[in-house]
Amino acid sequence: MRLAIYPGTFDPITNGHLDLIERGLRIFDEIIVAVAPSPKKQPLFSLDERLELIKESIKTFKKVKVEVFEGLLVDYVKSKKGIAIIRGLRAVSDYEYELQIALMNRKLNMNIETVFMMPSEEYSFISSTIVKEVASFGASVKGLVPEAVEFALKEKFNSSEEIVE
Repeated sequence: MRLAIYPGTFDPITNGHLDLIERGLRIFDEIIVAVAPSPKKQPLFSLDERLELIKESIKTFKKVKVEVFEGLLVDYVKSKKGIAIIRGLRAVSDYEYELQIALMNRKLNMNIETVFMMPSEEYSFISSTIVKEVASFGASVKGLVPEAVEFALKEKFNSSEEIVE
């Protein structure tokens, strides 16, 4: 079985992420969406909230699981008997950073490949950071994120506004 790990903070998961998962399933038999807690990034959504949003968003994919991982990614991939890491590249600006990480991962474990995938054109500009910023100003993110995430963002920012007022 060809298992790939798709790591990230997924704060929140977007339709770009789902696009890569869907297309990744054409290459791999199974994908684990591996969520990093990432407290240094100060995520908008708690780890539990991100896990629930991802589970809700991938429920139609039969061969996709969601798990939390900590520590070195290559150690996690090896522990799961994975053969590859999926990483998305939206623009040239992503490439340099992702290349450095991929080369370090290869240095740590040369048996694990990194597969770079570009999202469909309609999602090539989407990032979790941009989605959160747009939503924070009350603008619509419909079509950029799954419906559950759209609702969660509205709730998160409406409750934030109520606290500020």
